[in-house]
Amino acid sequence: MLDKLSTQKRLIIATVISVLFFIAYDALFVPKPLIDTNKTVEQNQSAPATNLANSTTDKAAIAPKQISKNIATIEGATYSATIDELGRISNFTLKDSKFKNENGEQISLLKPSSPLPLEIRFSDTAINEKAFKVAYTVSSDKIDATKSPANITLTQNLDSFSVVKNLTFHPDGSYDIDVRVNSNHEYFITAGFRPIVAVDGYTVHGVLLRKEDDSLEIIEDGDAKGNEIFRSVDLLANSDRYYTTLFYDNKRSMEVFIQNDADENTLSFARNIGNFSAKGYIGPKDYKTLKAIEPSLVDTIEYGWFTFIAKPAFLLLDWLYSFIGNWGFAIVALTIIIRIVLFPLTYKGMVSMNKLKELAPRMKEIQTKYKGDPQKINAHVMELYRKHGANPMGGCLPILIQIPIFFAIYRVLLNAIELKGAEWILWINDLAELDPYFILPILMGITMYIQQHITPTNFTDPMQEKIMKFLPLIFTFFFITFPAGLTLYWFINNLCSIAQQMVVNKIFARHKAQEIAEKRHEH
Repeated sequence: MLDKLSTQKRLIIATVISVLFFIAYDALFVPKPLIDTNKTVEQNQSAPATNLANSTTDKAAIAPKQISKNIATIEGATYSATIDELGRISNFTLKDSKFKNENGEQISLLKPSSPLPLEIRFSDTAINEKAFKVAYTVSSDKIDATKSPANITLTQNLDSFSVVKNLTFHPDGSYDIDVRVNSNHEYFITAGFRPIVAVDGYTVHGVLLRKEDDSLEIIEDGDAKGNEIFRSVDLLANSDRYYTTLFYDNKRSMEVFIQNDADENTLSFARNIGNFSAKGYIGPKDYKTLKAIEPSLVDTIEYGWFTFIAKPAFLLLDWLYSFIGNWGFAIVALTIIIRIVLFPLTYKGMVSMNKLKELAPRMKEIQTKYKGDPQKINAHVMELYRKHGANPMGGCLPILIQIPIFFAIYRVLLNAIELKGAEWILWINDLAELDPYFILPILMGITMYIQQHITPTNFTDPMQEKIMKFLPLIFTFFFITFPAGLTLYWFINNLCSIAQQMVVNKIFARHKAQEIAEKRHEH
C-alpha cells in the first residue's frame, strides 16, 4: 500500500507519527510534583507475610500506627543515612548540592511508608508479626564511613532464634550485607522500594533483574503479574529515572520474588532460608560511580530499545565532557559529530529531495493528463524517475536509518543523572530541567522553520503544505516541557541541518547551472 502513496504523503504520515509520539509523551507522562520524603512519616510496623505455598499474599493484622525510632546514623562521603529499630535503612540523604528538592532541601531517596532497604519479612505470620514489634540492638549508634568502610552489627532476638545483620558501609553509597539466622524459617529481604524523588513518565519505573543468561528482565510498575519467582539472579535493582536501590551477587545465588502493592507498584524481595550474603547500593545511577563499584552495575542505566546505540553515545558524550568540562558544550560537540558521521546519508537524501522538487511540475502534468487512470500515472511517473535518476524513497530511507540514533540520543539525555545540576551558559543552570525562559524551545522552533523553508519539497496539495508549515510551532510547544539538554541537542541538530542543506542547495544549483550552460553550448 505504501508504494502507491506519493512522496509527500509518505512524509506527512511520518511527520504525523512523530507528532503523535510527542503528544503521547506530553499528555501521558508529564512529570509529577516532587515528593518530599525527608519529613518524618508515620509507619505501619506490620507487613504482609508471603506464603509461597499457595501463591497468595496473606496480610498480617494491622498494628497501631507508630513512629519508627532511629537507632544508628551513618555518614558516608556522599550521603547520610539512618537505621531504625527494625533493622532497616530508614533514611538515605544525598549530600551533593545538586540533589535538592523544589524547597531547596537535600533529598532523601527512601519513602518511609514503603518497604525499606534491609527489611525482612517472614512467611510465618506469627513470626512476622513479632519481627515487626521486637527492636534490634546495635553495636554502635554512630558510624563514620566518609573515608573508609565502617562496620555495624544489628541483632534481633525472636525467642527461639535470632537474626544478626552484619553491615559494612562504604563511602560511595555501596554496602555489604551478611545476614545470619539460626533457624530454618523462610524469609524475604528487600533492597528497598524504588527511590521516590520525582515520579515521571520519561523512563522506566520498577524493577530490573539480570538473569542467568545475562538477559535483563524489566518489570515496570503495574506490569507485575503477582507472585513471580526468578532464580539465579545476580542483579536486583529497584529504579526510577535517576536513582536506584539494589542488591547484587556475583555468585548468582539470589532467588527473587516479585509482587505488587495496593497501588500496583512493583516490589522485590530476595527469598532465603538460613543465611544470606550480598552487596547493595543506594544512590544515583551515575555511570562512573556504578562502574567503580562493580562494572556490571551500569546495566541499571536503562535506555530502552536502542540501548546498543545509546550506551556508546553516552560514553562518547562523557569522553567529550572530560575534555571540554561543560556538559552543554559536550552535547553540542556530540551533535556535530553525529551529523558529520551521518552526512553521507543525509547528503543522499537531500540530493534526492532536490531532484524530486525539480521533477514536481512534470509530475503534476502527468497527473493532470492521466487524471482518473492511476495505473498510467504510476507508470509514467516511474518512467520519469528512471529517466532522471530520481529515487522516490531516496529522501525517506536516510531519515529512517537515522531515527534509531536520534531516539537513542533522546534516551541518553533524558536518563543521564550527570546532567542534573549541570550548567551550560547564562540562563541555563540545569540541563536536566526545562529552560526557565523558554529561549531554547523558541530557537528550536525558529531553526526548524528555517530548515523547512530551505528544504526542497514537491507538494502538489496546498493543504498538505499548510499543515507542514505549522509543525515548527507545534514542536515548539512540545519542547517547552522537555529538559534543556534535550532541547539543546535538537536546536544544534537543526542548525547542522540548515548548514548542510544550504551546502547541498548550492552544490545542486551549481550542477544545474552547468547542465544549462552545456545545453546552450550544444545548440
